[in-house]
Amino acid sequence: MDDKLIILFDGVCNFCNYWVNFIIDRDKDDRFRFAALQSEFGQETLKKLNLSQTDFDTFVLIADGKHHIKSTAGLIVAKNLGGGLSLLYPLIIIPPFIRNFVYSLIAKNRYKIFGREDACRIPTPELKKKFIGN
Repeated sequence: MDDKLIILFDGVCNFCNYWVNFIIDRDKDDRFRFAALQSEFGQETLKKLNLSQTDFDTFVLIADGKHHIKSTAGLIVAKNLGGGLSLLYPLIIIPPFIRNFVYSLIAKNRYKIFGREDACRIPTPELKKKFIGN
């Protein structure tokens, strides 16, 4: 699993679940693994990384032994998905405080705009291998 990129996401957020499905559908090289921030694995990982275990306004990407959050994580995901999405990666030169301002606006309002579930998603049997701790 060391060569996999791990995405920790808000498991009750409809918007976040949309993006997980989006990534799974385009992950032709099987590079990504997923876990809800609320899961045991997610909580243990957040603790190890000294990140909040209660603030789920961002997703966490773990790649090459480093962790990334917010827009930086999103741009690295786009780069690793390849195709046209990798064309977004040069936006990494924009200072993070500018990129993250837009990211944070969406993140803070995602439940109001996109709704939420009462529980984390349960992957289908064929997708189970992509989720950690399920």
